[in-house]
Amino acid sequence: MGDFNLILVIVAAVVCVIVFCFNIYLLVSYQHPDDVNQAYFPKIVVVLGLTIAGISILMLPADVANRQACRHAIYNGACNLTLPMRDLWLAIYIVDAVLVFFVIPFAMFYYEGDQDKTVGKRILSAMMWVVATAIVCGLVLGILYGLVGKVDFTVRHLSSNTSSFPSSWTDFTKSQPCIGASTNNIHQCAAYSASASSGTTWTMQTTFPEYVVALATIVGSVLFSIFGGVGIACLPLGLIFSFIRRPKAVITRSQYIKEATELGKKARELKKAADSLHQEERSGSKGRKWRKNVKTVEKELLLLEEDMKALEEMYPQGEKAETDWALTVIGYLAKLVLGILGLVVSVLWVVHIVIYLLIDPPLSSFLNEVFVKLDNIWGLFGTVAFAFFCFYLLVAVIAGAMMLGLRLVFITIHPMKWGATLMNSFLFNVGLILLCSISVIQFCSTAFAYYAQATAAQEIFGHTLESLRGIKYLYRYNVFQIAFVVLAGLTFVFYAAFGWRKRKATGRLQLSS
Repeated sequence: MGDFNLILVIVAAVVCVIVFCFNIYLLVSYQHPDDVNQAYFPKIVVVLGLTIAGISILMLPADVANRQACRHAIYNGACNLTLPMRDLWLAIYIVDAVLVFFVIPFAMFYYEGDQDKTVGKRILSAMMWVVATAIVCGLVLGILYGLVGKVDFTVRHLSSNTSSFPSSWTDFTKSQPCIGASTNNIHQCAAYSASASSGTTWTMQTTFPEYVVALATIVGSVLFSIFGGVGIACLPLGLIFSFIRRPKAVITRSQYIKEATELGKKARELKKAADSLHQEERSGSKGRKWRKNVKTVEKELLLLEEDMKALEEMYPQGEKAETDWALTVIGYLAKLVLGILGLVVSVLWVVHIVIYLLIDPPLSSFLNEVFVKLDNIWGLFGTVAFAFFCFYLLVAVIAGAMMLGLRLVFITIHPMKWGATLMNSFLFNVGLILLCSISVIQFCSTAFAYYAQATAAQEIFGHTLESLRGIKYLYRYNVFQIAFVVLAGLTFVFYAAFGWRKRKATGRLQLSS
């Protein structure tokens, strides 16, 4: 038993190193050329945030493995080298909350600060915003914790008759196992004869770290329900419809010149609009209309980049033009395959939520049974499958945020592009991933309660969170799960009706005056 736990500790350490190295690779691959050899502090925050998010997702399988390592022990403490999962969960999510609400906002304010200001002034300006945020968050957390930072556990009061300690145990046999068993039912102990009205509420003060995790989970659950519900449908359908809208053949040179000329005119309009907005920013007139115009320019710039990429695909140039066209065709085929696989995973997720979480009693444990059977084949199979389903939810959150960002004015666009992602977009998406990762873990620990039973995660996210005063009803009545399924269904209908159509070319850029 001790050897198994030692292996678990070694595997956990190796996985942390692998996740850290992989995130460095992602940063280097996705960063914009303008950020090469600079913006080191935001880069450190990005790598740290992605590492915390990745480790947090993998901790639930580790929690299950940690429990299985002690399945033959009377209690977990009887094992040697068992991972202290409860302490690790709280540590990970306290760091998560600090990064989301303090460190990442500071890095974004500093990175997006006026480049004409000195470094000291940019740091001071970013620090003022963060301090103001810290004061507000501290006051809100302190007041809420003092007023409603309690958990209400519904318990049933059981009692039993007493008897003098016997000198021999001959009075207790297989047919008479209990103290005070009735003659009519000798197999029913006195404690089981309690009436239904013996239920009561046991109230206790939760710890402050658990309360911080709980409130962060609520904020993340709101975002997760919206972005995740939209993204789990638009992620696979977007890939499939991208294949449907793909360029069918290479265009002629005259067509290329015509399209390139139109894109050049659009680029000059955007540059003129961006210069005008920059002048307004310098003059200090950053009102509601200014922010709306910035949003419009950002959206049009993103669409222009997509049109330029599509034009380059339809008219490959250079000595390797034929190779580039072949790679383009293969890329769209890969999108089709990934889209079909993603659609299967999305359908499995929605079906599992409906039959296991929304229907009471559950019709089936569904994916829980799949993971358990995979663990029986080889322990790593169930772990990999579970981690894949959790990571898929995080990717769906990013896809949903991107999709809504293109259509809703109050959501900022922060696209992730290979070799062209600025640090502010990196920081925004890392903050979104960190905030939603808490909710993803809570969601998975609930959706896979049978697979993750008796784990530290279930104790924190299952018993404590779902009994916390003031917010327990959100989980008791499955508010977030229902919102997730409803938004997934609406998005599926929207994409099925309109997603296959090609986007029409926009007219002249119009800004609010």
